[in-house]
Order: sequence, then C-alpha cells, then structure tokens
Amino acid sequence: MNGVVDVTPAEIESLFERLKKDSESSGYHLNPDETFTKELIRGLIINQIRYGYASCPCRLSEGDKWKDLDIICPCDYRDPDLSEFGACYCALYVSQAVLKKEKQPEPVPERRLSPDEKLTSSPPRPPLGVMTVAYPVWRCKVCGYLCAREQPPDVCPICKAMKERFERFL
Repeated sequence: MNGVVDVTPAEIESLFERLKKDSESSGYHLNPDETFTKELIRGLIINQIRYGYASCPCRLSEGDKWKDLDIICPCDYRDPDLSEFGACYCALYVSQAVLKKEKQPEPVPERRLSPDEKLTSSPPRPPLGVMTVAYPVWRCKVCGYLCAREQPPDVCPICKAMKERFERFL
C-alpha cells in the first residue's frame, strides 16, 4: 500500500447522511457548510481505515485505540466546546445558536492533554469510603437523562429539552 487512502464520494455522502440524521435526532447539529463538513467526514473515514476507529481528523492520533478513546468522534471534548465556543475543535459539530447564525463560532483551544501532560498529571485519590466524581452530574427534569460534565448540554439528547430544564444532580 502506498499510504494513500481512497475515499469515494458515495462513502462520504453515506456517512454524511448518517451523521446528519443521528446528530439531529440527538439534539446536535453538523456544520452547515457541507463542503467543509464532507472534508472532515472524509478525514474520519480515512482514520477509520488507517486505525480501525474514527479519530478526530484535526488531531494527531497515536494509532492506539485505548490512548485515543478521548478523540474518537464524537470526542469527549465536543459538548464543552459546543457550550463554550459554539463549535467543537474540528468544527464538525456546531451549536444551535451558530446554526441559526445568532452566534459566530470562536476559535477552540485544544483541551486534550499532551502525552507528557498525561504522564505527569494524576487525579488525587479520595479517602477510602468517600465517593467523588470528576464532574458535576446533571439531570434532565423532563426525562431523567443523566450526564456528567462541567455544564448541562444545550439540548437533551433524549427528549430535546433545553439547557435550562436541567438540574444539578450530584
């Protein structure tokens, strides 16, 4: 193999349609610039072929699924990026405000720790018998959906309730 991965327009279109359907049904939105979005999707397909998983096309993959779990699309950073900046790091996903042109997406800084930072940072261990969570847990008051993250999602992926319908659970 010469290192070049061929991706057909039909493969891109198929994944585009699937991602669009899945994201919209879960309260998320793909970037409305279809040309840009399809180039990102092409990158996801290439990474799926190369590594066996669809790592973010805008980040350097280590080629090890367990080391890259945080950047497999949709990545762990998508929701906080959408809430804070209006788009995820690669801009495949955008917030509803950006989709409706009520807000311009802002540059998104890299949240992912470098391999060196990962080696030197370890979370403090809680005392025995004390339960701690890394993030607050939010509960949708409409359907009971729970998620652990800094802020509640803009839209509940289950019932589509808006952010203000969430309460802090833990």
